[in-house]
Amino acid sequence: MVIRATLERISEVSGNLFKPTITSRRLLYLVIILWACVPRVAWSQTPSPLQEWQYSSGIALEKLFEPNLADWDVVLGAGGEYKPLYDGAELTRKQAGPVISIRYKDIAFASVGEGLGINLIHGRHYRGGIALGYDLGRLVSNDVGHLHGLGDIGRAPVLKAFASYALSKSFPLVVRGDIREILGGADGMLADLDVYLPLPGSSRRVVMLAGPSFTYADHRYMQKVFGVTAAQSIASGYPVYDAHAGSDAVGFGFSATGFITDHWLINMDAAVNRLLGSTLESPITQKSTQHALGLSVAYSW
Repeated sequence: MVIRATLERISEVSGNLFKPTITSRRLLYLVIILWACVPRVAWSQTPSPLQEWQYSSGIALEKLFEPNLADWDVVLGAGGEYKPLYDGAELTRKQAGPVISIRYKDIAFASVGEGLGINLIHGRHYRGGIALGYDLGRLVSNDVGHLHGLGDIGRAPVLKAFASYALSKSFPLVVRGDIREILGGADGMLADLDVYLPLPGSSRRVVMLAGPSFTYADHRYMQKVFGVTAAQSIASGYPVYDAHAGSDAVGFGFSATGFITDHWLINMDAAVNRLLGSTLESPITQKSTQHALGLSVAYSW
């Protein structure tokens, strides 16, 4: 069992993660294997200040440090998430639900964070493929008064194409990108560029990753979510606003996992983002800087 074996070995090593020594490489190897077994506690891919890399994190590094993986990897649990009611909202919401992550080799996966997906290309340094997720939309009834007259944005499936590349064992920085097309609902396209890496200070019982993210959105998405049409202006009292394609947000994410036993673990994801461009300037936007926090308990085997 990967986690049990690596927990026994990780206590034997320490040192600076980023010095290209044999000891630090062993530590990094152990950290990545542990981290790759952890799913994120997230129930939609948009909208959320959580970074897209936090949904898959160590998976991109797993293959680099352990090419011979078990056929199946399963993690089940439960958790909660605290985040804005919608992008730009002053109000927040708390949400509870299951943690599910099922992976078959380096080929297919099913996860509440990543959705249902297939890796069309994969190797020691890279992976890329497509996935089907979902968007929670935005309901006027959830924010009485502020969204009055703007109309609901319904839930909708999200088709995502993604790719990531891990630089090297001695410098395990991961560059990741994706394009997400919302099929209905917000009815638009978003793209993310992420960079993240393991943090020094990870140990036998605690594993950490962190990195920034940038999000771009097309005109259809911006106008549907942050724009105000003439009809909506009359109904809501907001001025007519034509949102433009461009920068949507820039953010930073941090993830940490504590291993209680060989099988039981606690996971935390935290993120902050700053809205940009038409998102920031929209009359609908109440808060430009947003935060999210997710906590979960899970069992892996």
